[in-house]
Amino acid sequence: MSDSPYKMQLDLRVLDHLGLHLYSNAAAVLSEAVANAWDADAKNVSIKIDKDRIVIEDDGVGMALNDINDRFLYVGYDKRQKEGAKSPGGRAFMGRKGIGKLALFSIADVVAVITTKGSEHHAFRMETKGIEAAVSRNEEYKPVPTNDEPPSKGTRIILTQLKKKRTSQTVNALRKRIARRFSIIGIKSENGDSFDVRINDLAIGPADREDFKAIEFLWEFEPSERIPAGFCPGLKKRFLLPNQISVIRPDWIVGGWLGAASRPKKLASEDAGLMNGLVVIARGRLIQENILDKLGFNMLLGNYLTGQIEANFLDVESEEDIATSDRQRLMEDDERYVALRDFLRKTLVSISDDWTKLRNEARGKEAVEETPILGEWIDNLPEGQRDAARRTLGVILGVELESEEDRKDLYRSGMLAFERLRLKDASHNLGNLPALTAESLLPLLADLSMLEGSMYRDIVRARLDVIVKFEDLVDVDAKEKVLQAHLFENLWLLDPGWERAAGSERIEQTLKRDYKDFAADLTDDESKGRLDIRYKTNAGEHIIVELKRAGRPMKLVELQEQGQKYRTALAKCLKAEGNENPLISIIFVLGSPVAEEEESYLPAGYVTNTLQPLNARVMYYDQLIKSARDAYAEYLDRSKQVDRIDKFLSKLK
Repeated sequence: MSDSPYKMQLDLRVLDHLGLHLYSNAAAVLSEAVANAWDADAKNVSIKIDKDRIVIEDDGVGMALNDINDRFLYVGYDKRQKEGAKSPGGRAFMGRKGIGKLALFSIADVVAVITTKGSEHHAFRMETKGIEAAVSRNEEYKPVPTNDEPPSKGTRIILTQLKKKRTSQTVNALRKRIARRFSIIGIKSENGDSFDVRINDLAIGPADREDFKAIEFLWEFEPSERIPAGFCPGLKKRFLLPNQISVIRPDWIVGGWLGAASRPKKLASEDAGLMNGLVVIARGRLIQENILDKLGFNMLLGNYLTGQIEANFLDVESEEDIATSDRQRLMEDDERYVALRDFLRKTLVSISDDWTKLRNEARGKEAVEETPILGEWIDNLPEGQRDAARRTLGVILGVELESEEDRKDLYRSGMLAFERLRLKDASHNLGNLPALTAESLLPLLADLSMLEGSMYRDIVRARLDVIVKFEDLVDVDAKEKVLQAHLFENLWLLDPGWERAAGSERIEQTLKRDYKDFAADLTDDESKGRLDIRYKTNAGEHIIVELKRAGRPMKLVELQEQGQKYRTALAKCLKAEGNENPLISIIFVLGSPVAEEEESYLPAGYVTNTLQPLNARVMYYDQLIKSARDAYAEYLDRSKQVDRIDKFLSKLK
């Protein structure tokens, strides 16, 4: 409508967004050059990189003058629309948007192009400053002709005035990253077509793919060409997966593979970057850098996953182009993308359980190889339980830990847990027997006794370690702080028989509320140097423990007076609870001896006998530690018969 008051204009500065500043790394930019060489039917591409320049040369069809002006310098030239879906050599075109050549300016300010097609030779230079000047004047940009020596065939591109931050990747890193961006490099097709890419004279191939080297388990979509086993030196098992993603659209099929690494850390390296993800390939070239992040898949397998999904249906001429401008991502609202995403999520869910089992079995074998005593333990289990035990060890080996000593502790805990579950299952099965006999019962009781013994010995050893550390404390104030922090939660320090001593918050709060002697705000004189006081119960016994300050001297009469008050108050409190004749014990923990114990004229045991009517006793900081040590050490000394389980656990130390 010529009389419309509206008009649209396109500022040439859009070039900045479409190419000059679209790419952020050299691997992506060089991939555009490699893709252009493929479209030009090149069989060989050479990339040479040194400190100040990059030279890209191919042996493709080259360009005549009309190719340069009407195609190469035509920003937005759609070769598929103008030339068809395939090159003269029968290759499916990778390019589509016609802006890939601008990517070169993302890493260099000067781009020289020298090309030969038949007998025609052309050479010219383009500079970022010149393009930007032409854009600012809204004029067409005219490259400068040069006299560079032309190749005998194909095209040579020379990049200079490199942007160092974007070209800082090493040659080795570029090799590895470009290798993951194409599925056609270094592999001959069925019709004999080959496409070789070299960087500094070394061919890029599957050996440059670090993801292949990390793979332990492999799933391939049928009927894709199978990855040679030699590419994956750590491969343990491989599987086939269905390739059709939609019943409604039978032409929507995928190829490629999914791989699970043995360790997440194997999917990251300084050169290859992060490989924990799934790249999507269309027409032999990357079209989505990582679709795994878009799947909403949060199971453990996701941390171990790498792979390449080949989905040519995403990039066909008859359908809308869904690639973003840099061809590194896809439009996420397109039905093809949605279908692929849902298919991949379901696929990962379907293989996750199998992978967990496979992984644990593989780690279990490794655990036995690394720690032979674990194998001895497994060999002593009933045959039907060995695989499950191996998987248990596999789970532990699969945990990422900083210290291998921590892993040994996990092995010990895992073995004990497995033995408990094993006995639980055995008990359950025993209860289902039609007739219980001594022959069926005695082995179970023997195993149960050994398990309990092993677990208790672990507890005793741990407690002895605590006691030894406490004994190493020389400073009285330090001992006082440690006791205050841990005594009331670990009454085994006072009496090894108090394994399950527990508190009653209700009764303790009642005592503190209704009886002054239990209050927390007493004066120092009123509390007689008291540091803390608690109420505990154990097997029907009601216990009051008072921890005195280490430096406060005490007299027997003071302890008698306080003990009687505590006893009377607690008895009243328990009577209100319905307990008429409670068994009450009182323990005073002191830092220094009672004054009367220093009096030589008093008979031995005077303090103990005087407090006996109150069922009260005195213990000293050092004495209680020594008593606990002696009691537990005696248990270990008398436990001379090392049982089956403890034999294995002790060798893990």
